[in-house]
Amino acid sequence: MAGPLDGIRIVDFTTMIAGPYAAMILADQGADVIKIEAPIRSDHVRRAGQGLRRFSAAFLNNNRNKRSLSVDAKTEAGRELILKLTQNADVFIQNYRPGVMARLGIDEPQLRTLNPRLIYVSMSGWGESGPYAHKPVYDPIIQALSGLTSVQGGSDQARPRLIRTILPDKLTGITAAQAVTAALVSRGLTGQGQHVRVSMLDAVVAFMWSSDMGGQTFVGKEVSSERAATFIDLIYETKSDYISVSVMSDEQWRGLCEAVGHPEWLEDERFTTAAGRDRHANERLELTQSALLDKNASEWLEILDAAGVPCAPVLKRHEMIRHPQVEASGIVVETEHPHAGRLRQARNAARFEATPTEIRHGAPHHGEHTRAIMSELGFNTTEIDDLISAGVIGDFQLTPGPST
Repeated sequence: MAGPLDGIRIVDFTTMIAGPYAAMILADQGADVIKIEAPIRSDHVRRAGQGLRRFSAAFLNNNRNKRSLSVDAKTEAGRELILKLTQNADVFIQNYRPGVMARLGIDEPQLRTLNPRLIYVSMSGWGESGPYAHKPVYDPIIQALSGLTSVQGGSDQARPRLIRTILPDKLTGITAAQAVTAALVSRGLTGQGQHVRVSMLDAVVAFMWSSDMGGQTFVGKEVSSERAATFIDLIYETKSDYISVSVMSDEQWRGLCEAVGHPEWLEDERFTTAAGRDRHANERLELTQSALLDKNASEWLEILDAAGVPCAPVLKRHEMIRHPQVEASGIVVETEHPHAGRLRQARNAARFEATPTEIRHGAPHHGEHTRAIMSELGFNTTEIDDLISAGVIGDFQLTPGPST
């Protein structure tokens, strides 16, 4: 059964992580996503990090369910091919710095004249205006300027710290994918396409405001220096392994106190209210940690669960994929890639009852579908061969090469 975006064609003119991840979400949900790469210079991620049989893990995990068209957009003939491809597309996604697409002649105004119903998505680091608009950017740079490193550090007085995953990149991808579907719904109602702009900076700032910007929310009453709610993570050491325990309600606090054998904490005036427990969080968490040192993690998890206290083991990555809850959710799946071999990946997180998503095929080789897509555009074999010979398009050939 086809996914919810079956019948939607997307031109993916993106590179690295944020753009390809956005397009892959849409591809997982059924869209026909055509990934554009230059014949000589492919997506950098193809060659980054751990790899096998000409595929890096990062490329496989951000480009499945796509078809690959290798075309040089810097040539006039290549530009004309992209224009032709976009005439009947629903969405065009690009993530180059402002000005690049205009120089290539495939910016939003140019494509809009050919396809008024097109959803044109511009993804960037900083946005289209401002003193940083034309600066190059990577994930850590956004974490720094957005204040995310300060949040991760714990307070404005502590050393700022990076989140050890590329959160801005992936968050921007998710934001862009959601925006595409919203724009498609709008087009279904109005018949009009539109230009959607998403920057990494905007995505992170909006994301942070949900829970981390309370001190800047009330105008005229801003907090000049944010303090840490606690200097202790909700990760506790036990006699064996680490566990996480978190209590919010009075009932959960009561359950914790009784479960760890310290009912006297319930009478401590510092902890009798939720506000007090928050104000004295460091003391509360230090007491909790001291109480959890005398039993193994598995024992504590059983005791705390029986008391209605939210808790879980702290797992390493290789442990997470085999945890019973993760297995029960079916989020981690295994598939057979025709070139890279057996793969383990996370399926699309959203589950659709009537239009389920699926991994139809793995990430493509560079230019793997060039001939097929060119045929769909009306080119015959001779014309395709001539364009390949001229270097306008690239054709995938499976020849012996390096394993990475």
